[in-house]
Amino acid sequence: MSKPEFVYVTYIETTPEKLWQALTSSEFTKRYWWNTSVVSDWKVGSPFSLVMDGTTTDVGEVLEFDPPRRLSYTFHHILSEAARKERPTKVVFTLEPHAKLVKLTLTHEDFEPGSVILDGISKGWPAILSSLKSMLESGTALTIPPSCLGIEGAS
Repeated sequence: MSKPEFVYVTYIETTPEKLWQALTSSEFTKRYWWNTSVVSDWKVGSPFSLVMDGTTTDVGEVLEFDPPRRLSYTFHHILSEAARKERPTKVVFTLEPHAKLVKLTLTHEDFEPGSVILDGISKGWPAILSSLKSMLESGTALTIPPSCLGIEGAS
């Protein structure tokens, strides 16, 4: 039986270097990821965290840092009790240049069967990466309604 995973592929009209900076710099992530900062020194083995509006939402460890080709880290959501009980998962970004485009492949894997995280990231990653693509191509990030992200109580 195959393990559950989430894979998302998009093509962005940018350079690998600009896309890399957008993935690894809080200055950029805050612009397309609804005020979320990535916090790390990006050395293999170092801690990694996502901080949204001053609250740490996710933590992990840098597994691979190969600019501007491949970035990987563990991912453990810590806001919900159900998510905290699950083991950390793994996120891998692969960047491949194609003329004026960069093919970005995100693989999020190593979920437990019946994972509550898999459901959440299946809504979150497409919105985040669509906003990233928009920001890099047009200079404007998307405003995604909370209902698209599966946030309870959103209209």
